[in-house]
Amino acid sequence: MKEQDEKEQKLSGQEPLKELLEAAENGKESLSAEAEQAPEEEGPTLKEVIEETAREDEQPLSSQFTLRKILGGDILNNRSIRRQIWLILLIVLFTIIYVANRYSCQKDLIEIDRLNNVFQKAKYKALSKSSELTEMSRESNVLEALKANNDSSLKQASQPPYFIEIPQ
Repeated sequence: MKEQDEKEQKLSGQEPLKELLEAAENGKESLSAEAEQAPEEEGPTLKEVIEETAREDEQPLSSQFTLRKILGGDILNNRSIRRQIWLILLIVLFTIIYVANRYSCQKDLIEIDRLNNVFQKAKYKALSKSSELTEMSRESNVLEALKANNDSSLKQASQPPYFIEIPQ
């Protein structure tokens, strides 16, 4: 029964703390006196007790992750988080690359849209100039322009044209 109580106390972490407190109160002599009196009982040494209580990396995983623990950085002390730090960094890197790629694609789409608008304006301008040129080069418009300027002695023919045939 006594051994079972000692095991439960050791598992709960109370035994090493009690021994540390007793050692601080009684001094080193009382620990060495106890060791000389009971050689058949082998308990943990002071160094082992300190090492057992000072380990931060083997804290049990808390089932309640609160915002305070996460923002305070307590979550980073967990062994499972520290083992997965490279995976977390890789995910963060891929997220940054994803966001940058999306930004770059949106920028390219905006540029493509702008260039399409410039192309449409140039196409409409070329179509309108072509239409104006066709209008100005019609025979009736050319004759009116010549009469208005009195630059030429050209007149419209009153007879239709005829073909001269040359025998070979």
